[in-house]
Parts: sequence; C-alpha cells; structure tokens
Amino acid sequence: MNDTLLLILVVTIFILAIFVGLEVIAKVPATLHTPLMSATNAIHGVIVVGGFLILARAEALPMYIIGTLAVLFGTLNVVGGYVVTDRMLEMFKTKKRSITK
Repeated sequence: MNDTLLLILVVTIFILAIFVGLEVIAKVPATLHTPLMSATNAIHGVIVVGGFLILARAEALPMYIIGTLAVLFGTLNVVGGYVVTDRMLEMFKTKKRSITK
C-alpha cells in the first residue's frame, strides 16, 4: 500500500471516529457525566502512554509531532477531567454548619 492511500485511510478513520464520538457524547444524560468523565480519564491515560511509546520509537518529524500532540492533548484531558470530576463531586458533599450565638 503506498503512502498516499495509507494517509487517506488513516485520515478517514480519524474523521469517522470524531463523528462517532460526538454522537455518543451528545446522547449521554447529565446524570451520567461524572462516571463517564472518570472512565475517559483512564482512556486518556492510555493515550498518554501511547504517545510516549510513539515518541520513543520516532524516526521522523511527523512521528515526533503526532507523539507530542498525543501526550499534550491526553494530559490536558486527564488533568481537566479530574478537575471537573472533583468539582462535581464537591457539590454532593454536605457542608458543615457553624453554630453562632
């Protein structure tokens, strides 16, 4: 398979994955966002590891770019996901009431 056909195939799969992801996320009810966020944090952790593996075996500039972007975006998603999940879970904690005289 030549490089042009491989690139077209990879880009097509990537675009289809974006559309499928948007459709799946749009159908999630609000009550399931916190558990879904926790699950995606684990998935993005795997993406970060994959990005490091790409960077470890990179031989050309495009591989360095893809690996760096995978690590960067995966890390942003993991950190952002934990921040959002923590804030959402804070809403469910009971607040201590102070007794004033």
